[in-house]
Amino acid sequence: MRKLSEALYLTVITLWVGGLWALGYIAAPLLFSSLGDRQLAGWVAGKLFSLIGWVGLGSAAYLLMFLFARQGLRSIKGSIFWLVVLMALMAAATQFGIQPLMAQLKADALPREVMESVLRDRFAAWHGVSSILYLMQSLLGLWLVVWSQRGLR
Repeated sequence: MRKLSEALYLTVITLWVGGLWALGYIAAPLLFSSLGDRQLAGWVAGKLFSLIGWVGLGSAAYLLMFLFARQGLRSIKGSIFWLVVLMALMAAATQFGIQPLMAQLKADALPREVMESVLRDRFAAWHGVSSILYLMQSLLGLWLVVWSQRGLR
C-alpha cells in the first residue's frame, strides 16, 4: 500500500505541474497563434486555466493529506508542505478571485469585447496579475518536482 501511495503522490505532482506547464506555455500560446479569433482563443484558454485551477486545488489537497499521513504534524516543518500550500493559495486566488473578476469585467463590457471597451485597462491589469501568479506557480511547481523526493522521507 505504501508503494501505491508514493506512486500516486508522484503522479499527482506530475499531473499538476505538467498541466501547468503544458497549458500555460504550449497550449495557450498555440491557441492564440492558430485560431484567427482571439476572443475564441481566450475563451478556450480561460476554460483550460479554470480546469487546471481545479486540478491544482485537488492535487494540493491530496498532497497535503499524503504528507500528514506520512509525517504527521512534523510535515508542517518541511519545505514541501509550504511549497504545496503556497501553490494552492495562488491557485485559489486565481480561481476564486481573479478569474471571477475578469469574467465580470467581460460581462460589464457587453455588447462590446472587453478589450474594445473602457474596461480594457482594468482587464489588462488583472490579466497581468493573473499571468504573474501563474508564472510564480509554474516555477514553484518546478521546484516541487525537483524536491518531490523530500516528501517521501
